[in-house]
Amino acid sequence: MIHLFHRRITFSLALTIGFLILIIIGSILLSLPFADKAGQATNYFDALFTATSAVCVTGLSTVTTATHWSFFGQLIIMILVEIGGLGFMTFAVMLSNFAHQRMSLGTRMLTGEALNLNHPSQLRIVLIDY
Repeated sequence: MIHLFHRRITFSLALTIGFLILIIIGSILLSLPFADKAGQATNYFDALFTATSAVCVTGLSTVTTATHWSFFGQLIIMILVEIGGLGFMTFAVMLSNFAHQRMSLGTRMLTGEALNLNHPSQLRIVLIDY
């Protein structure tokens, strides 16, 4: 059982865990009473759906964003969109680059797909050469 904890975390698993952490933090912040214009706590599942949609940049919501969320709630949604859109993936690639880890072909393909790149050679734009 202990050997399971010593398993090496892959890049794709770290990305998945990072996205999950962003979604959970965002949903908790959106479920707070001062994130709602009426000052009432939003149903957690509505907050979870909105946070997931914002991090994944789909733009879906179970409530009207302009009328339901306060300035704080709208700010949280905007930050989640920014981090989830390009910022999180770019940061993860740069962090792996700073750690001097070579990216496998699968990781490069996953990163290229997440960044919506047409060709793997475009990934060099994100990578920092030493």
